[in-house]
Amino acid sequence: MTVASYILDSSNIPLIPRFHARRQYSLDLAKSLTSEDMQLQSMPDASPTKWHLAHTTWFFEQFILHAFIEHYQSPQPQFNYLFNSYYEQKGERYPRAQRGMISRPSIEEVYAYRQQVDTSIERLLTQNSDAELLSLIELGMNHEMQHQELLLTDILHAFSLNPLYPAAFSLSGQPERASAELSLSEQFVTFEAGLHEFGVDPQTEFYFDCEGPKHKAYVAEFTLAKGLVTNGDWLAFVHAGGYDNPVLWLADGWAAAQQRGWQHPLYWRKKEDEWFQFTLNGLVPLDLTAPVCHISYYEADAYAQWRRCRLPSEYEWELAARVQPIAGNFSENRVFTPSPSRTPDDMQLHGDVWEWTRSPYTPYPGYKVPEGAVGEYNGKFMSGQYVLRGGSCVTPIEQMRATYRTFFYPHQRWQFMGLRLAKDC
Repeated sequence: MTVASYILDSSNIPLIPRFHARRQYSLDLAKSLTSEDMQLQSMPDASPTKWHLAHTTWFFEQFILHAFIEHYQSPQPQFNYLFNSYYEQKGERYPRAQRGMISRPSIEEVYAYRQQVDTSIERLLTQNSDAELLSLIELGMNHEMQHQELLLTDILHAFSLNPLYPAAFSLSGQPERASAELSLSEQFVTFEAGLHEFGVDPQTEFYFDCEGPKHKAYVAEFTLAKGLVTNGDWLAFVHAGGYDNPVLWLADGWAAAQQRGWQHPLYWRKKEDEWFQFTLNGLVPLDLTAPVCHISYYEADAYAQWRRCRLPSEYEWELAARVQPIAGNFSENRVFTPSPSRTPDDMQLHGDVWEWTRSPYTPYPGYKVPEGAVGEYNGKFMSGQYVLRGGSCVTPIEQMRATYRTFFYPHQRWQFMGLRLAKDC
């Protein structure tokens, strides 16, 4: 059975093989990278591949092995300092912006560390079925999925700074191309006003703590675009002078755009009169029918203003997504670039690109930060960021559900971030 088949059909699979399959997928993603590639840190927001592989292992060690094995001795105690991310309660940590300077340990030592920890986790699971342990294992696997996504977005950013525009992968999958006439970004679906429940109840399936608790919220009547904004749509915005019109932009957004010299999405490149986009498969001609991506919240909001629309709230997005199947272009497709809409009924609410919402990332009513260091996982970040929904072409499909919330600062662009439009009625 392949790794992908384990991941995609997790409901009936014992925990130990699921754990190993998830861990193996990280190694599979790194397989085509050289040791030099895995050392790169292109900006403070990104991390080297080697660091991702070590940090996800550190997570299992710190939150599970130390907690459930009496007198546990780490095979690499110095890794606690090197590969802690932001957990203040777990001690001092190496500066985030300097992770690319950790040339030692070698990648071979990190691989050995992963194997040692994985062996200890398997041994523990054969001896202990404590509910808290199983819950933390699920958290650890979902944490690893997040870093699998970050591994891909971080190496894309690093490779984009190489003037040779190298391909990180020789991808077998290719994005589908749609008819140039198929554009759903200007077609809208109306949703009636009403009081609805949001959030999740504690249940057997895994959810992050920030997805709950269940609560009620009133949503006014609104319309939501049937499709994502495309590269072709965005090119019209560029040609119309959207990046040069301060009237369209939030004040902070205009300042950011001017300071950073934004004139187009992050990975667009223009050669003579032709537009290209840098991808994990190298530099390719810009597909005008594919969803636009690698744009900030500020850019998304400016575009919506230009179209005399707005971004949806996360509640509006979730109402639309509830009736849609969890299907689309995810990490396991190994395309790693957004694909165009395939049919007039394909709303692309899941996969391809994360969709900016206008909702700030704040706690739901009644949310309580979990006790201990694990409470730093989500609770400490609920300020100054905006919610995105739906997953992307580098998100593992196992992680996706209508309630899943991710979050980024409004100036960030290196993730696969796009948008769809909404309107008030």
